[in-house]
Amino acid sequence: MNLFSVPANISSKDLPFREDVRLLGRILGDTLREQEGEETFLLVENVRRAAVRFRKTQDDRDGEQLEQMLDALTPGETLAVVRAFSYFSQLTNIAEDLHHNRRHRAHLKAGSPPKDSSLLRALDRLEEKPVTRETLQAFLDNALISPVLTAHPTEVQRKSILDCHLIISSLLSNRDRLDMTPDEIAENENALRRFILILWQTRMLRTAKLTVRDEIRNGLEFYRYTFLSEIPKIYANLEKQLEARFDKEIKVPPLLKVGSWIGGDRDGNPFVTHDVMQYAMQQHSELAFEHYLNETHILGTRLSLTDRLADVSDELRVLSDSSPDKAVSRTDEPYRRALILIYSRLSATATGLGHEISHLPPVDKAAEPYATPLQFIADLDVLIESLLRHGAIYLARGRLANLRRAAEVFGFHLAPLDMRQHSAIHEQTVSELLTHAGVIDNYTELDETARRKVLLQTLKKSRPLIGNLAQYSDVVQSELRIMQAAADIHHRFGRAALPNHIISKADAVSDMLELALMLQQVNLLEEEDMLHVNIIPLFETIEDLRSCGPIMDELFAIPYYRQLLEKRGNTQEVMLGYSDSNKDGGYITANWELYKAELELVKVFAKYGIELRLFHGRGGTVGRGGGPSYEAILAQPPGSVNGQIRITEQGEVISSKYSNPEIGQRNLETLIAATMEATLLHHHGADSAMPEFHRIMEALSLDAFAAYRKLVYETPGFTEYFFTATPIREIAELNIGSRPSARKASDRIEDLRAIPWVFSWGLNRTLLPGWLGFGSAVKQFVEREGDAGLAQLQAMYKDWAFFRGLMSNMDMVLSKTDMGIASRYAGLVEDDDLRERIFGAIHSEWEDTVEMLFNVTGNNSLLQDNPAFSRSLLTRTPYIDPLNHLQVALLEQHRAGNNDELVKRAIHLTINGIATGLRNSG
Repeated sequence: MNLFSVPANISSKDLPFREDVRLLGRILGDTLREQEGEETFLLVENVRRAAVRFRKTQDDRDGEQLEQMLDALTPGETLAVVRAFSYFSQLTNIAEDLHHNRRHRAHLKAGSPPKDSSLLRALDRLEEKPVTRETLQAFLDNALISPVLTAHPTEVQRKSILDCHLIISSLLSNRDRLDMTPDEIAENENALRRFILILWQTRMLRTAKLTVRDEIRNGLEFYRYTFLSEIPKIYANLEKQLEARFDKEIKVPPLLKVGSWIGGDRDGNPFVTHDVMQYAMQQHSELAFEHYLNETHILGTRLSLTDRLADVSDELRVLSDSSPDKAVSRTDEPYRRALILIYSRLSATATGLGHEISHLPPVDKAAEPYATPLQFIADLDVLIESLLRHGAIYLARGRLANLRRAAEVFGFHLAPLDMRQHSAIHEQTVSELLTHAGVIDNYTELDETARRKVLLQTLKKSRPLIGNLAQYSDVVQSELRIMQAAADIHHRFGRAALPNHIISKADAVSDMLELALMLQQVNLLEEEDMLHVNIIPLFETIEDLRSCGPIMDELFAIPYYRQLLEKRGNTQEVMLGYSDSNKDGGYITANWELYKAELELVKVFAKYGIELRLFHGRGGTVGRGGGPSYEAILAQPPGSVNGQIRITEQGEVISSKYSNPEIGQRNLETLIAATMEATLLHHHGADSAMPEFHRIMEALSLDAFAAYRKLVYETPGFTEYFFTATPIREIAELNIGSRPSARKASDRIEDLRAIPWVFSWGLNRTLLPGWLGFGSAVKQFVEREGDAGLAQLQAMYKDWAFFRGLMSNMDMVLSKTDMGIASRYAGLVEDDDLRERIFGAIHSEWEDTVEMLFNVTGNNSLLQDNPAFSRSLLTRTPYIDPLNHLQVALLEQHRAGNNDELVKRAIHLTINGIATGLRNSG
């Protein structure tokens, strides 16, 4: 019997996906029967059938039958059902990802770029325009494309679970790609059974809260899974494609760099200290050397070429003659001898940096360390150029070239680590520094103009301010130690190791000058105005977004600051926050204010001739700026990309994008393609030619903002409703992140972090942050403007990528909502009047939103334009719905005083299971 299944009405091209799900479901069912017994197996199967039937018929009687079945479960039975459905969602995700790979490869084999292979399509479009070789080379030379990993707590899966997923995915992939004998197929299935059994008997929840060091180590796994191996391949493939199209070699500089916040982001996280940041950098560097040593060793075993048969270069002979390897058996093998020298020097460099790497002992323990990665690259170049000289092009372009590219991209530091801190902490730090140094004792009482004057005068004097750390408060001592650690990291690992410092809640010019003064105190801003760290303001709230243009204008008007930028390449990065702006003003207003802020920044930067680089603080869900990256980048305002973009990758999105190397490669290529198209193919005058669209969008935003604020911030009792009708308090008990869920102990929504805010609404299937306000806004607009107004909105959907993206993302969010399930969570609110008033308002707005979305898009069902995602949701939803029902019942018991550990564990498992099923939950 197959415990789990997929819908029968599936298209022929998705039949392999159905077969994979059936196979995994059958094995999971067998595992459940073997481990838990026939009775538990049948119980889970009956719940599954009832859930599928109800989702298919939507008949109230089927719904009542499902509820009765679930309500009758004992705590032990509840755990079994929750775990079975959760693991099915995990296995379905694996099969779905594999199917995306399968469809992608099928297109490539057929010689036609698949729809999701946006890099090939982007290059085709460049040819069609056409873009000249010189223009393209200029783009490449200036480009910086950087996804930045963050440790925000919506990744609910343990690393042990993720590792198991990777093995199951590999086994399933082998069935698809290899021509197996019957015995091999049987052994493959046995292996799948082994790892699904391991999965079933592996604890799904963490027993201890993650520390920052845990998060650092977890983040580094994605370099092992994907980045170290796939990024060099992306460069090689891009160069090959460009050479084929332009009949001439085009050099691709290291434009793609994966950054990290993990271990450097201390905004609201007191556990990120100076020693933690040092640990992060040490771990980063150690992994880079681990990779280089391993690859060098493999090359040494393989490049057995003899100089009796190959005419090697004089430079290679010099290198091999310097090798500590004097074995007679290798005197005629210059490549091996040279690689033994390189290995010894790498080992000496790693040892000098304090790394303890398990690897083969070097031949020469006294080898000279590499002073910089450039020296390492220079030695590799000697090998590559010699191979090319005697026609060994396949060897020159293979593993050796990938190692060289890795060294160029990752250096000795692996990844650029960002620092981040709240502006209020910087203010406190500077205030205490100025007070104890006798400069001024009332800094915090000064107005903005006076603050700027004091800061500029102090900066220009380059006066040391730091005294004995004991005289400062604990907060300031911590900040100063962080700054000192940053300077040490620059000294040991190079400037590229720690290039950025973000200022959260930047709302004044003095915020940037305060950070400049702090950097100056540790010589990261040196004499002659040499700034070694990018000062990056983060504008987060609606008010901040509206002010960012004037603030940057006033900052650039200061000659001293402009001089700092000129000596740092004349580029200024600005970070825009999607999460807090959404929580502050709602989905429509947040996105429109972000768009307007970018337009304003483009104008200000052009005024001063400064290059703009935007850093987009996007989350996984639409309510936090999520959605397809390709469409999001193409929807940016003209002039706002210009070859450079940084984007945060957060929570569960990191594992879904980058744990599988093939999927990871595609996602990284997508970022390159979108940045390329947005820069080289955008008609930069198009947006300015649409003032009417902008007028309409402004009107929609005002009405959406009013509707959102009225419900969330102005409705009496809304906060109580939120904390009762969602599992927000229970999320805080999960061990899924080191950072506290709120900025300070409070029940105010203003103090709650955006991540748990969005996560909670996703778990109760309302997903309110991704749509609230749209229905009211469009309804009012159409009432004012009539049919002509609706026609204008339809034209915006057709002709404007920004608005089309808004509608598409909202369509996806609404497809995951379920007001029937949301009403069950509303039932947790004991006050009848409060429950009916607020849920009634939410439900009414949801109905208006769906109706208005259909009116604008012309569709009559959700996901009508996204059949692949529709099929995916159809498969997984029947297994999410019962978890929601059980979660409500468990929350009722827990909040009524039932402190049974099984109840608590079951609540946490349902959170895990629902998040897994929804995929982008935070």
